[in-house]
Amino acid sequence: MLNQKKMLVVSHPPFIHMGSTISKKTYNIFIVALIATLPGLYRYGAPAVGVVSLAVSSAIIWEYLMNMANKRPVSVGDGNAALIGLLFAMMLPATSPWWFVVVGTFVAVVIGKEIFGGMGANPFNPALIGMAILMVSWRNYFDFDAALANYTFETIKVYPMTAMKNVGPEAVSTINACDLLMGNLLKLQIGGIGATCGLFLIIGGIYLIIRNFIRWEISVSFLAGILITAYIFNCYDPAKYGSPVIHLLSGYTLLGAFFLATDDSSSPVYFIPMLIFGAGCGILTVLIRNVGMYADGVVLAILFMNLANPIIDKIRPKAIGKVD
Repeated sequence: MLNQKKMLVVSHPPFIHMGSTISKKTYNIFIVALIATLPGLYRYGAPAVGVVSLAVSSAIIWEYLMNMANKRPVSVGDGNAALIGLLFAMMLPATSPWWFVVVGTFVAVVIGKEIFGGMGANPFNPALIGMAILMVSWRNYFDFDAALANYTFETIKVYPMTAMKNVGPEAVSTINACDLLMGNLLKLQIGGIGATCGLFLIIGGIYLIIRNFIRWEISVSFLAGILITAYIFNCYDPAKYGSPVIHLLSGYTLLGAFFLATDDSSSPVYFIPMLIFGAGCGILTVLIRNVGMYADGVVLAILFMNLANPIIDKIRPKAIGKVD
């Protein structure tokens, strides 16, 4: 009888290992994100390569130093620090100074991840923590029009989010959806290093969803929240608020939907909470863009929803056999 009782005692799920590992998932996301960054590296050249290289290497160094300081096993081999550095660099202008990059990765890895206990314990997306601190402290460095003024482009280039914020939808009326989707390889929009080609980000996101490295619920509901909210604003005053397509394909939207909002540690694990979380990110993004002081609201929107994540994730199916 005692042996039979012990057989009924089981651990928490999952009960069968599916063969996937943290490093496998991390490196897959890293490679996909790096591929999505290639158009930006090609267009901005050596400065962009320098920013990405410094961000990835400094993030790895910060994690290694924290491992040594905390006398914990070296964890840089799992690739998480490198991924944080890459995602952080994808949001930066190509002309970011070296100290700007190093400070950002310090905040992302040390404050955004390590002080909470390392990978899996962070309540906020580390890369977004680094970006948020830099945006608040040195806002002028995120003026892409000024930051990339020294680049020689074939035609006049603008950052769609800033132009739409300061002037209105007419400032981006000449930019069509195809140009935004293809990354304007011929007529490039300026912006973050890894957020210039929507097509690469979409293809990468679809690959990650098919491979089950990210959940489709967050990405799809994020984009739906963007489209619906932007459509409502545009219907209310089309002369003041941009079209849903501009909101969808400009700024950090696609980067946020597939690579930032889907961070495992800071996003829900249940179906309904994931839909609420993603939709909330999309709605807040458009609200910040249209009403707030920042041109692109993706960073702050996802962080706000990270904060609400523990409450949202309490919405879960009732356990079988549970009696109220």
